[in-house]
Amino acid sequence: MRWLFLLLFPMAALADEAAKPPDPDEAAYPAIERFVKVLEQVRQRHPDADKVAYDRLVNHALEGMLSSLDPFSTFIHPEMARAMEANPKLDPYLPSLGLTLGLRDDGIYVSNVSPGSPASRAGLLPGSGIKEVDGKPVPEFSPLLDSLRKPPGMKTVMKVKSVAQSQPITVEMVHMAVEDRAVTDARLLEDGTTGYIRLASFMGNCAREMEAALDELEDKGMKHLILDLRGNPGGDLHQTVQILGFFVPPDTAVVTTQGRGGVVQGDPLKTPERQRRTREYPIRVLIDKMSASASELTSGALQDLKRAVIVGETSYGKGSVQNIIPMGGGTMLRLTIATYHTPSGKTPHGKGITPDIKVEMTDADREKLQLSYRKSSLAADEAKLLEGWEDPGMKAALKK
Repeated sequence: MRWLFLLLFPMAALADEAAKPPDPDEAAYPAIERFVKVLEQVRQRHPDADKVAYDRLVNHALEGMLSSLDPFSTFIHPEMARAMEANPKLDPYLPSLGLTLGLRDDGIYVSNVSPGSPASRAGLLPGSGIKEVDGKPVPEFSPLLDSLRKPPGMKTVMKVKSVAQSQPITVEMVHMAVEDRAVTDARLLEDGTTGYIRLASFMGNCAREMEAALDELEDKGMKHLILDLRGNPGGDLHQTVQILGFFVPPDTAVVTTQGRGGVVQGDPLKTPERQRRTREYPIRVLIDKMSASASELTSGALQDLKRAVIVGETSYGKGSVQNIIPMGGGTMLRLTIATYHTPSGKTPHGKGITPDIKVEMTDADREKLQLSYRKSSLAADEAKLLEGWEDPGMKAALKK
């Protein structure tokens, strides 16, 4: 029996060893070795010698690594980093297309595409290089951004090439409306007691605009509020907390930040200690799949605190914190480092806010909703598209 034990003991020891989870530090070495082997194979064997410089290969590999983490983490190539340093106010995001551009050694490319946007509907893929714009060669970065900031309804045609495509493809996008003001509509509905406010973003002095709109509607007899956050991409977090302070008690914790492993970072953000008016009337908040970031924290907090009924679609799912981190070789990272959480401890990041009352929206409904937001400036043919159309979100929000 002794010999049997001696034979079985090493086998049992090996089984126990195999059952142990791999050491993350030890796993790093074979992974890095594999990367170096691939890098050297590419350098030795790929026929395009002008594409196999170490810096270029590594930077493009880092671009892929960052894009695989989440939609908001990106690698910033040296060319883009220099452009940002030369012009700190440079904004590569084109809200009317839902498109963010980047700059790398082979030219201008698509670094991010917002879901549900004109760019997304056109089939644009992140990482695609831009070959032509409106039938012309691609200009320099800043002039291109300027040329792509077009009024709603205008078209942009791009020829692009992605890794997944054997040949360049041509895509056509129609620019959507981008609001200059935060509060774009504030009125009493026909019943005389229900107020409607559309908050298009949380930028600028949106809290001041919101408070003025609330005061005016309350003075006119508002007893119920419909707050429309559909298509609202978010904005300033401190403005968000101020707006929440209009509807929930003073000094209420509404947002917390958590790092890896759920570790809370810093103190929770609380509503202001003083409240000029007490607002206790019922609220319904409209959201859709393009309501993001601050819109989700607002609707999520009001939902958690039982202060509002949320109506519409599950929201976009951005509740993360990004930092710009300078790296070697003139590069930078835009890296997600934490997530925002509503009072219940939930985060909208990657999940969105689930409405209390779900509303089905077709693509035709979305197009007509965008037209309805700029009803006063529509051309005759555009106005005709709205004839007989009823907003599904508003219809659901008005049901008692």
